[in-house]
Amino acid sequence: MAEWHCEQRPFSKNESFARENENVTETGCLSIIVLGASGDLAKKKTFPALFNLYRQGFLQLNDVHIFGYARTKISDDELRDRIRGYLPQGKENSENVSNFLLLIKYVSGAYDAPEGFQALDNAISEHEISKNSTEGSSRRLFYLALPPSVYPQVCKMIKNHCTNKSDLGGWTRIVVEKPFGKDLASAEELSSQIGELFEEPQIYRIDHYLGKELVQNLLVLRFANRFFLPLWNRDNIDNIQIVFREDFGTEGRGGYFDQYGIIRDIIQNHLLQVLCLVAMEKPVSLKPEHVRDEKVKVLQSVAPILDEEVVLGQYDGYKDDPTVPDISNTPTFATMILRIHNERWEGVPFILKAGKALNSRKAEIRVQFKDVPGDIFKCQKQGRNEFVIRLQPSEAMYMKLTVKKPGLEMSTVQSELDLSYTQRYQGVVIPEAYERLILDTIKGDQQHFVRRDELKAAWEIFTPVLHRIDKGEFKSLPYKPGSRGPAEADELLERAGYVQTHGYIWIPPTL
Repeated sequence: MAEWHCEQRPFSKNESFARENENVTETGCLSIIVLGASGDLAKKKTFPALFNLYRQGFLQLNDVHIFGYARTKISDDELRDRIRGYLPQGKENSENVSNFLLLIKYVSGAYDAPEGFQALDNAISEHEISKNSTEGSSRRLFYLALPPSVYPQVCKMIKNHCTNKSDLGGWTRIVVEKPFGKDLASAEELSSQIGELFEEPQIYRIDHYLGKELVQNLLVLRFANRFFLPLWNRDNIDNIQIVFREDFGTEGRGGYFDQYGIIRDIIQNHLLQVLCLVAMEKPVSLKPEHVRDEKVKVLQSVAPILDEEVVLGQYDGYKDDPTVPDISNTPTFATMILRIHNERWEGVPFILKAGKALNSRKAEIRVQFKDVPGDIFKCQKQGRNEFVIRLQPSEAMYMKLTVKKPGLEMSTVQSELDLSYTQRYQGVVIPEAYERLILDTIKGDQQHFVRRDELKAAWEIFTPVLHRIDKGEFKSLPYKPGSRGPAEADELLERAGYVQTHGYIWIPPTL
């Protein structure tokens, strides 16, 4: 695992996140196999992430080879041409792009038949032999950019036909994408099926939110800064919001989205993972198991969700998509309150909010502190102190506080202490989440991946509510596209104790 180092200066323009990571070259060549290589996820996320790792020197020409596998019958060059359009354009990148694409070989085959996987294994073995790798010392990373429904059969084929034949320091690892099931039972069944084939240290359940720059900053903020330590508890914090908002609808993905809804798609995984990092106790160390142990403790402390602390919504026009059933009750919006019963957080509502077709696009954590006792300035109506971490877009963190308004009179106004990344770290390219997480899988660092017991605890929280929604017992309220969502959601926030600030808007600073 990479070590943490304290820096006393900003990064220079020529530095990248390569500084943070050790050399990942090991004995035995590296084969990265992308299953579902012709699909959107692979083209838009996986291959561009691999290219950026190659461009920054983490994947070496003489060490790595990339294999694409899918049912589509196309040639190596046809796959390369499909990928090329999603890689950086321009003369300055042309040589890197061309060299990277030459690393990619394509194998076509079914996901449930051995012949294709035997051909894939032969292609991988040829590469390993060409690099003079001793059998058993090579490293094979399988990235499943596929629907979860085919995970068991694909993992079985990998296990039977494509794993290292002996152990001489090499390894076989698999990366699986969300959603990991649709409820507790299906998630446990999926975990059992994969667990029968691979050990837990070989399985990397990826949640790309855990690779985001500001999410990875949470542990540093909380446990490397003295002034947060005494404040981060129920004595000082009134409520915490974790928000995900999109200003567009399902956009042609209605049929797929309708199978899951906003809770399964966003809240049960992305927002809940953020909640764990916000609420967890300090781990013994930064070893992956120590961090994940603390996250599991948080999830196990969450009380059952109350009906009166849930608001669901569905935007007008959602069912106009021909792939969405006319009677669909699937929520495209949800606000729900989670309550953690432990010494630190008893009585503090954690408000998870996610929605599509809203009036803005952002993801943020908003920690609202309690009122100042004995308010001699009579300024409480202006708003409370808040610590806000903007995850996307315009990555930033700022502390909202009350200050004296410049002038002769003693009047107060809301302002902020602001750390905006585009201004503070000019010229530094913030890596994409998938770059970090794929690099972690190569290094064998599971800190930012979901462990099986963590997944189970997450589904235990949401499964009762999801089953009631599926049965139609919980109705989604209509809301207009471009709005804040159902008015009932704002009423729920007010009941939870959130005090909205009026007359103040945070504006990202310009360079």
